[in-house]
Amino acid sequence: MANIQLSLICSDNDRTRPIIDGTVVPDGVDWTVTVAHPSEMFWRQLHHAEFDVSEMSMSSLLMATAHGDTRWSGLPIFTSRRFFHTGILVRTDRGIEQPGDLKGKKVGVPEYQMTAALWTRAALHHVYGVTAQDMDWYMERNPEMSHGGATGFEPPSDVRLQYIPPEKNIGTMMQSGELDAALLYIPGGNLVDRSTADLIRDPNVRRLFPDQRAEGIAYYQKTGFYPINHGMVVKREVYEKHPWVALNIFNAFAKAKDMVNERARALGEVYFDLGAIPSEHRKVLSMDPFAYGVMSNRKILENIAQFSHEQGLTPRVLGLEEIFVAPALEI
Repeated sequence: MANIQLSLICSDNDRTRPIIDGTVVPDGVDWTVTVAHPSEMFWRQLHHAEFDVSEMSMSSLLMATAHGDTRWSGLPIFTSRRFFHTGILVRTDRGIEQPGDLKGKKVGVPEYQMTAALWTRAALHHVYGVTAQDMDWYMERNPEMSHGGATGFEPPSDVRLQYIPPEKNIGTMMQSGELDAALLYIPGGNLVDRSTADLIRDPNVRRLFPDQRAEGIAYYQKTGFYPINHGMVVKREVYEKHPWVALNIFNAFAKAKDMVNERARALGEVYFDLGAIPSEHRKVLSMDPFAYGVMSNRKILENIAQFSHEQGLTPRVLGLEEIFVAPALEI
């Protein structure tokens, strides 16, 4: 039987590169691969459904599903994770020394619904006692160019949010002092985001957490979460016609990730042999911080669904069976 033809869009990272360069291909599938910046990729897919298989913002997938968008079936392939709250930027002249000092401040965010913002607000709330209602929000993406324009996003009624006018952006407003902080900063280079200023080198701007690594470790030890940012989706019409593609695509992405992990383990063994890493740390080589599948990520997936509802992005807490294809629930 001939392979089916599918289109794929994803971002370029170590775990997806064997898929992008054709080293790993799903059984029974021939596909055309497009690489794009996540901001642009999600906008294209959410608004125009251009691709059969796509990397997808977890927050957008939750919102689209909760608002009745049935175009997508989720695949538990989590290609991007990060401690987002450790990257908060603040003005140096606003007296913001700790998270609690963000209360009452003007905070910029590329998009209120984005997964990075969801995780950052969850950390601020549950670890530091700072809620979304404590801050004034300024969103860079207008409704037409936002992901929320396709997912039914409306600012929660108890949150103060306004859109940044087209002639301004988070970068210029941080430099001018019109904003006190930026929850996440994405400097341009794509269809959706407007900022271009290099805030990292701006003497009037610094990171809220000077030691990002230490803060990430503390957060992980407290919560057990290495925040999931992106998953994958397949068009529901493709899955319903060819249900076998779900597991074949999952297996291909898992194989690509395992190839990367194996290279890292092999390099780690060399460092052990050279004495550069203490032998008692050898067990770290068996860890997989980018584990795929629902079963090994159930707690974090259930919590992101809870956080989404808690923050007013979804009208109810979604069950995992609503998000992912049925076979994936047992992986």
